[in-house]
Amino acid sequence: MSILSITFHTVDSQLQTWEQYFENELITLVENFIDVEKYILSEINTEMLTEGKNTNLLLIFESNEKRQEFTETELYNLSEIIARKFGENVMIFKTELNEKKSRF
Repeated sequence: MSILSITFHTVDSQLQTWEQYFENELITLVENFIDVEKYILSEINTEMLTEGKNTNLLLIFESNEKRQEFTETELYNLSEIIARKFGENVMIFKTELNEKKSRF
């Protein structure tokens, strides 16, 4: 099992547009990711964030190789799509989670 966490940070001025994109396009894109075994798409609530909003996509892959392939192709494509639509108003943070111990 290999896990990738992708956080999308949206600035305040784009929240309404992001919500529409999330509901109408992002969910469909995620559903069509081929190598993703399971995923969780979440809104992040935290006291540390005072401006904008964070959305997280947690992806589970069969192997590190599948995760790497996804990062090089699907994530690259998704980042390009979001950059064209939102520019610098949505920032994407990729975090590879390397399992040490789990009870999943």
